Amino acid sequence: MKITKICCIGAGYVGGPTMAVIAQKCPKIEVTVVDLNAERIAAWNDEDLDNIPIYEPGLDKIVGEARGRNLFFSTDVEKAIDEAQVIFISVNTPTKTYGKGKGMAADLKYIELCARQIAKIAKDDKIVVEKSTLPVRTAEAIKSILDNTGNGVQFQILSNPEFLAEGTAVQDLLNPDRILIGGDATEEGQKAIQALVDVYANWVPLDKILTTNVWSSELSKLTANAFLAQRISSVNAMSELCEKTGADVNEVAKAIGMDSRIGAKFLKASVGFGGSCFQKDILNLVYIAKSYGLQEVADYWEQVIIMNDHQKRRFSNKIVQTLYNTVADKKIAFLGWAFKKDTNDTRESAAIYVADDLINEQAQIAVYDPKVSAKKVLADLDNLETRTTEKNRACLTSFADPYEACANAHAIAVLTEWDEFVQYDWQKIYDSMQKPAFVFDGRNILDRSQMEAIGFVYQAIGS
Repeated sequence: MKITKICCIGAGYVGGPTMAVIAQKCPKIEVTVVDLNAERIAAWNDEDLDNIPIYEPGLDKIVGEARGRNLFFSTDVEKAIDEAQVIFISVNTPTKTYGKGKGMAADLKYIELCARQIAKIAKDDKIVVEKSTLPVRTAEAIKSILDNTGNGVQFQILSNPEFLAEGTAVQDLLNPDRILIGGDATEEGQKAIQALVDVYANWVPLDKILTTNVWSSELSKLTANAFLAQRISSVNAMSELCEKTGADVNEVAKAIGMDSRIGAKFLKASVGFGGSCFQKDILNLVYIAKSYGLQEVADYWEQVIIMNDHQKRRFSNKIVQTLYNTVADKKIAFLGWAFKKDTNDTRESAAIYVADDLINEQAQIAVYDPKVSAKKVLADLDNLETRTTEKNRACLTSFADPYEACANAHAIAVLTEWDEFVQYDWQKIYDSMQKPAFVFDGRNILDRSQMEAIGFVYQAIGS
């Protein structure tokens, strides 16, 4: 089968960039990204590419090249499903906040709604591709819905998980470590796999395209994120021990990272991991293990989350303790709100939880982030539902200028590793602050000797 029309349901952090790159690299394939969120689709279609809803370095240029040629963004979901040969499902799969599995299991209601809509609309054979991160054996449920509520149409279900790191998503798409495609071992399943392989082969070397069965593909995504998160929690656990013993976690990480069996990546001590995937996927893995009666497996992976939560609390507690055991009515400047640099995604960002802890101690929080809006910052706090919206607005203010955010502050907390923070005139910032002036470097990006030479009381994670 030669693919000429692709539809993606979901114009978010995965669907938008992935389809933009496919469209750019496959100019003969018409790619339509659909979403019921009219505001989001309007942003994707904005003439000013600075206003597209997702910030990723290089994404604006790719969208600008392909949009209107063979890349389209639309709210007409039914038309796109009807016309496409391949339908990617790239909708949100948050952790359940209700019922069985609350707080751990993935909420698959949006996936099921997509499956039912595809079954209702489809009039000819389709390949349906799971792009969202899903629990193992979700494809079985999707296939059951499609086969039993459809119009006699034949569906092939493929699993094609994304392995994107926000902030480098475009490069990850252009030069992936691997493309993973899982499908049935049947003749029809293998044809469907080959059709998707042929799409990616337009720019990805064949030796980087891995094909498996559906279940292995689904579980591989959860496992990859669990292993990466585990490395972060491991080095963060050592950071606390380093602080007690006089060791430096950066030196320890460098030493062990030079071991070829370990490697240097994901050994940066910090205030903790965030983002849309790590915590959600590990909790999902824990729930799956428990559902199969694998309690020891569940306990092992749950400890990764426990350590991450501990690291965030430890950071906020250190701020309070260092500022003479009270931050009441003190201004604490946050540099960074996004969960990592080069993205405007704030989901599960450590900054949210550190701010929440400090507001509980009656601190005044001043936030500067180059890509996160004031509206988003306040919405993140409101979503915690720990206090009223009015109280959040009384305790937190966002600034468009970092120097204004830091002026008259008692302390600065670095919560995101934006490159620009290193380039600031730190003498100017120091002169504008209350004395003694404290810096709590939650991302280990500033130079200790430089900061202390200026006069800052400087504390970094793990040293």
